[in-house]
Amino acid sequence: MIHVDGTLDTLYDEVLKRNPGETEFHQAAREVLESLAPVVTKHPEYVDAAVIRRVCEPERQIIFRVPWQDDSGAVQLNRGFRVEFNSALGPYKGGLRFHPSVYLGIVKFLGFEQIFKNSLTGLPIGGGKGGSDFDPKGRSDGEIMRFCQSFMTELYRHIGEYTDVPAGDIGVGGREIGYLFGQYKRITNRYESGVLTGKGITWGGSQVRTEATGYGTVYFLDEMLKTGGQSFDGKRVVVSGSGNVAVYATEKVEQLGGTVVACSDSSGYVVDEKGIDLSLLKDVKEIRRERISAYAEERGAIYVPGGSVWDVPCDIAIPCATQNELDADAADRLIKNGTSYVAEGANMPCTPEAVRLFSDAGVSFAPGKAANAGGVATSALEMQQNASRDSWSFDYTEDRLADIMRGVHDRCLETADEYGSPGDYATGANIAGFIRVANAMLAQGVI
Repeated sequence: MIHVDGTLDTLYDEVLKRNPGETEFHQAAREVLESLAPVVTKHPEYVDAAVIRRVCEPERQIIFRVPWQDDSGAVQLNRGFRVEFNSALGPYKGGLRFHPSVYLGIVKFLGFEQIFKNSLTGLPIGGGKGGSDFDPKGRSDGEIMRFCQSFMTELYRHIGEYTDVPAGDIGVGGREIGYLFGQYKRITNRYESGVLTGKGITWGGSQVRTEATGYGTVYFLDEMLKTGGQSFDGKRVVVSGSGNVAVYATEKVEQLGGTVVACSDSSGYVVDEKGIDLSLLKDVKEIRRERISAYAEERGAIYVPGGSVWDVPCDIAIPCATQNELDADAADRLIKNGTSYVAEGANMPCTPEAVRLFSDAGVSFAPGKAANAGGVATSALEMQQNASRDSWSFDYTEDRLADIMRGVHDRCLETADEYGSPGDYATGANIAGFIRVANAMLAQGVI
């Protein structure tokens, strides 16, 4: 840990003691705290007012049971979470994740990251996150509906357009948001469209929201390439995952002239030297909900069961699957294969060891809190439309997204330069995101 008079070491030790066993949250907190030494030197008031200590402690942590009946009539039980981390800049904002791996430590890591990600957008939104250890895979629409209704029956009392605005994440797409919103509307007897984002276009949703995280990551990458005097033309790109973020990152890469030659799911990966056929990938993963092997079989591409998609040589790597998927071994292979750019489409998909290797090798690295901020940025645009009872065209909304991502990129780069780490997007993102939140917290007093 980089420290100033032991201050940041002491704060990190406190995080460990107050949050035992929450390894993902520890990792996220350490990654931010390690960047703040020059900030503490320049702004001792952040230490004096315990701003850093307070930003590491959620304002509210909610855990609740979620009972529901499956199709056979048997009662099932899951656990629900909502961590309302920081509201200095606006209402808590962050997605809901439904996945068996979800526990308090993952929700807190995601919520902590969300504070700085939302800050970087420049929009008036605070940070939060939630979810459940419910697994939607293999469940019928009826079972998912009953689970979502039970989940919202508790969650509704904690959220609102001026309080906390959830959205989707892994396992929570348009179907789940619809069921959640319907139950909220039924319980409250209000059409409060701003309470959830990621809604359907015909009932309060925003154009581009589906595409936003993937598109935004590639817009950020495009700015990185321009900074280095390059473009996507002729670049080989590897994308991990094949869900929403991966699909739309692939789409935007292809629109900008690059070629995505590989993608993956939890069963393995495909290599398609002709370039991923986006229409087939969408059909397999979004409509038929089949494994990536079905894509390979129908396309005549190479399918590798298990293994690592990072074995595939590329100029640009975009990890879009899940946290800590790209470790030091994978980073070493990417570096040896000549990868020059890495941008996180998922939340914290690169381990700290991988990030250090990229830095040492001169690989330009964009952290998720900056590169994948397009999703929450477009959620905030959806909130704007809901508040004004308005709707915007796809092109107008995408232009707004592109402008926001250019702003995030420039903010990271300029801040890194200001604080003595030129070209270091990770340091720039952490410091720029933190300072905006810290100044708001100072202005609002000890709360």
